[in-house]
This record gives sequence, structure tokens and C-alpha cells, in this order.
Amino acid sequence: MAKIDQDFIQSNFPSLKTGTAFFDNAGGSQVAVPVADRITQYLLGANVQLGASYDASQKAGAAVAEGRTALALLMNADRPEEVMMGATATQLFDQLARGLVQGWQPGDEVIVTNFDHEANIGPWRKLEAQGIVIREWQMPKGADTPDLEDLRALMNDKTRLVAVTHVSNIFGSIMPIRQIADAVHEAGALICVDGVAFAPHRAVDVKALGADFYGFSVYKVYGPHHAALYGRYDLLRDHTRNINHYFYGEDKVPNKLEPGNPNYELAYGCVGVVDYLEAFAKAHGVNESGRPAIEAAFNIFADHEEVLSERLLTYLKSRDDVTIIGTPSAAKVDRVPTVAFIVNGQSSEALVRKVDPAGIGIRFGDFHSKRLVNSMELSSGDGVIRVSAVHYNTVAEIDRLIEQLESLRR
Repeated sequence: MAKIDQDFIQSNFPSLKTGTAFFDNAGGSQVAVPVADRITQYLLGANVQLGASYDASQKAGAAVAEGRTALALLMNADRPEEVMMGATATQLFDQLARGLVQGWQPGDEVIVTNFDHEANIGPWRKLEAQGIVIREWQMPKGADTPDLEDLRALMNDKTRLVAVTHVSNIFGSIMPIRQIADAVHEAGALICVDGVAFAPHRAVDVKALGADFYGFSVYKVYGPHHAALYGRYDLLRDHTRNINHYFYGEDKVPNKLEPGNPNYELAYGCVGVVDYLEAFAKAHGVNESGRPAIEAAFNIFADHEEVLSERLLTYLKSRDDVTIIGTPSAAKVDRVPTVAFIVNGQSSEALVRKVDPAGIGIRFGDFHSKRLVNSMELSSGDGVIRVSAVHYNTVAEIDRLIEQLESLRR
């Protein structure tokens, strides 16, 4: 296992030098220096409207296109046109739903879960107003991964799409997306995957997953406040309808699903995410570029994050007054280092606020997975405490957190 080069990390994330232990990464990561460099380069170099014939506009258009290409590379899509861009994953899932429903009929069905972030539930549930029937795939009580047979029982010849998360932003559990996708396709339906909680920790491969649609937030993957949604090209072209200006043709993919255009400088900033991952791989002995470098970087992330998970979970399991929400396993095949728990009989909010002065950024609440948290009827009454680490966090920071939690024991 390659050891993380902390000097390299510090040079790429200056915010880490402030002394704050950032453990709210599932809400948004720190931004890598190459990302900020790309954004600055765009804004101060050629901040013009696209589509004109003059040179500066052509160069600006090429920069935005480079950002889309970078996002396609991050997801292992076949072509840049398979990537929609927008401000947030929530926004993009909503735009996808609006584009797809125009080809469906009243009585057609969509399956959502009760264990996703609301971003991949709400947009589909809104389609009930247009006659779409919504069915709910529920997490079995006490489980942290769903039962595939429960899904099969919900599907029928009217099922058009299944919306599901890749990783629960509460449980941290990795869902068996390939198996789910195969079952969905056997039923003749499409699958839309929320990869927001997965993408900061593992290399996304939409083809290997069998995903028809897959979205994530770039601002949780060391990039700008931007988001991307993959859709198989033939599906975007033939199964979605234009939600942009009326004169956009149905073959204008993906622009027909990007009303108002994406943010130009943030799109170009996404190139900096690939820059960072390639530089990380090189700094850790991997002399590759492009997709091999991306996969190598994330493999090193996963090994390091497993150590972080093990350290925190071992401590939490040692306490008889703590309930871990989700899998207690630290294994990288089972989870990412997003760990939720409650301290029995204590307010989650009160405990987090006591930790705040120590310069440790953790958080409490439902994290927009309100349906899941509400279904668990937790004794805390104000949601879970969530610690979400990424590769730039250290064992020493986990130990700082443990010391604080230990000092607050009753």
C-alpha cells in the first residue's frame, strides 16, 4: 500500500494548513490548486460569450469543451456529449426527469428508494403530477444495503426507470450497482444512479457499472461548485426531449438538457480535477496519464481511507453508548469513510457544537436523506453525527477527533 505523501497533499490543498480538521467532506471537499488555477486562467484570459467567430470566443469554447471532456474521462464515458453540466446534482437530476417524462405516458412507473439523498428522489416524485406512478424500494429494517428481490417484486412492464444511490451519504455503504443495473435492464427499464457520495472515493466507471444515467457533484471531488450527469448518448438523443429554447433540435445533445448553458469557468475548472489526479498518481510512483492515472490515484485513496475508517470505527465500537448507523465494517469493498453514529441518550446537535471549538469540522442532521433518517426513529431526535473523511485527512486528525469525543463522555 502506497503511503500518502503529505507534502504533496499540503501543497495542493493550502486550506489544510489552517489547522482545521475537515471532516464534512461529504458536504463539499476542499479545492485542489490546479482547479483554482484553471478557473483563474479562464476568467482572466478569455471571459467571453461562446459561439462567436472571433478568436477569443473560439478559445473560450474550446476551454469549456475541454471541461466536458475531463468529466467524461472521470466517469469513463464514451464521448463528451454524454455529459450534462450544471450547478448541482439535484438540478441535473431534475432536468433529466423533465426531459424523460415527455416520452412517457400516464400510468408509466418510476421506482425510487427511501434511502437516497433527496436529489434522486424528489425530481422523480414530482412526476406524479403528470400521471407517473411512483413506487418505493425500501431499505429492510436494520440493514444498510437493500434487498434486490424487493426491487424485482416492484418492477413490471410499466416500469420505466429505477433511481438509486451508489453510496448512502448516511450509511457509507457501497451498493451493488452492477447487480442492480442488470436486474433493472432484465425488466426492460433504465437506471439512474446518484454517485455523489461515491465519486470522491473511487474511480467512477459508468460502463462497468451498466449505468444509463449517473450523476455526481464535482465540488465534492476536489473541484469547483459544479456538477455532471452522464447519460448514454442514444438515450439522451432519442429518449429525452428538449427542455431548452424551442429552437434546440432533439439531436442537440446534451445542450437540449442544459437550459441557459452551464457555467463556463467552472466547466474549465473541472480540467483541474484531472490535473490533480494525474499529479497525485505521478507523485506516488505511477507514470501514467489519463484514465490509468485516475484509477491508480483512487486506488491509493481507497487504501488510505480504509485505514481512517478502521481507526474511527474501532473507537466507536469500543463504546457501549454509541450506535453506529450503517455497516461497522471498515473494509474498502464495503464502505467509504463516511461514518454516521449517535451517542445514545444525547443530542447530536449538542455534541457536535461542543466539538466545534476544537477546530474539527463534523456535522449533525439528516443531510438531505430525511426519509432514511426519519425511518430509523433515532433516539437522538436531531439526526445523526456524521464524520466524512477523504484521502487528504490523516490518522492524526482522526485521533484528534477521538480525543474530543472521549473528553465529552458523561
